[in-house]
Amino acid sequence: MPRATSPGVAAPSQNTPSAGETSVLLSPAPGNGRVPFDGSRLRRPRRRRGWVVRRSLVTADLIGLSAAFAVLQVVIGPGDSGDDRIPVVGEAFLFLLSLPLWVAAAQAMGLYSRDEERPEHTTVDDLTGVFQLVTVIVWVTFVSARLTQAASPDLVKSTLFWAIAIGSVVVARSIARLLARRSPHYVQNALIVGTDRVGQLIARKLLQHPEFRINVVGFVDASPRTRRPTVAHIPVLGGVERLVDTANRNDVDRVVIAFSRESSRWLMEQTRDLQAEGIQVDVVPRLFEAFGPSVRITSVEGVQLVTLPPVHMSRSALFLKRAFDLVAASIILLISLPKLDSPGPALFRQTRLGRNQKPFVALKFRTMRDGTSQREHRDFIRQSMDSNAVPETNGLFKLERADVITRPGRFLRKTSLDELPQIFNVLRGDMSLVGPRPCIPYETEQFQPHHFDRFAVPAGITGLWQVKARAHSTFGEALDMDVSYARSWSFGLDLLLLLQTPLQMLRPRGTR
Repeated sequence: MPRATSPGVAAPSQNTPSAGETSVLLSPAPGNGRVPFDGSRLRRPRRRRGWVVRRSLVTADLIGLSAAFAVLQVVIGPGDSGDDRIPVVGEAFLFLLSLPLWVAAAQAMGLYSRDEERPEHTTVDDLTGVFQLVTVIVWVTFVSARLTQAASPDLVKSTLFWAIAIGSVVVARSIARLLARRSPHYVQNALIVGTDRVGQLIARKLLQHPEFRINVVGFVDASPRTRRPTVAHIPVLGGVERLVDTANRNDVDRVVIAFSRESSRWLMEQTRDLQAEGIQVDVVPRLFEAFGPSVRITSVEGVQLVTLPPVHMSRSALFLKRAFDLVAASIILLISLPKLDSPGPALFRQTRLGRNQKPFVALKFRTMRDGTSQREHRDFIRQSMDSNAVPETNGLFKLERADVITRPGRFLRKTSLDELPQIFNVLRGDMSLVGPRPCIPYETEQFQPHHFDRFAVPAGITGLWQVKARAHSTFGEALDMDVSYARSWSFGLDLLLLLQTPLQMLRPRGTR
């Protein structure tokens, strides 16, 4: 039976803080009549996704390690005790002893719980953890056997097992995640608190990523009768005063609190009640636009602080990025020279903004007829920045009207080959291979303050939003992805985006 909201839950306060105000409640005020949190109230765990993923990943790890051990025995064969190596029985015994150690260490490192916490988590995110774990387990097993003289493991075979195990575990985890996400138990029902811009933004992003397997069952809002979301097919299920009841009735696994108009006391009370029901709570913080992937949580005497690192690139990082751009762009240019010499559209030149808002002339293949007005594009950008705008066209930054796009231009846009001449901009130092899209100067008129962080890094031919979103995002959402890239830049991220770009170009999902 659904548990009714506790009578002690305070209704949303009328004296709420302003949007820019931040308040933190470390503990409920004494004497407020609320019953202290009682762990015995926890109902049967709802987190079916966590159970499915943990079971699948533990099985995958054991299969991957066993496969590595079996391959090693087939390729090299068991050791010979007369040759101071462990016979096959001793090797198998050591291997079996290491399996519980592996599972315990992986659990401690969070390798079985991140899928539940982060919907976008993939096996690629596990690579560092798997590498470290295999290295530690193999080294500990090898050294322990030597020190205890229980066995004399072979260093060469241990090294080969280390190399094979990394690959086999990664492959097994990839297959396990693919199968787990097909399970109906993997799907999470989500309820979004708030129908304003932030709530609708979250709902739209979840709809755009069905691979997250998060089903938005509806919204709740402080004014359910007057506020209606524009996200299609997602209803408003009621008011916030009966949040827990609504979550229980709809078998909700996670609640996203996506507004900051209510008091901190009310937020803490609702969070406690939801957690007591076994429901995961995600809270969108105030000033969330200023947060990036590299944000850190620090603690000062129990007070949690959100640390925002400065957005900049060091000289060594700029040098590394520039050196890579020169080498890679030169190779691409040599390969594509025959294409550039063949008949085709003329080059199109346009002023764009690069790092530190420095203007430069960007080169592209012309895809539109001469005389096309920029007024339409300016109006399109302005409409896209509307908080309630939902992209319904195939072009995020490019107009797709048939009367202005040439037939060769349509193909170039679909494959993004119209941006190939920007290789010359990379060689000249105006751009990088990877970075935020070089924006037109008048587009900055629609920027929010945090959007200017995108100018901390060089503009690029491809980037985070081109790979992750492409035509499925609004102009404002694409700008947020550019800001996210600038705040979390690393050389590894550039390589990953470059590797993913050709695959995205081949997918029929629109253009940039």
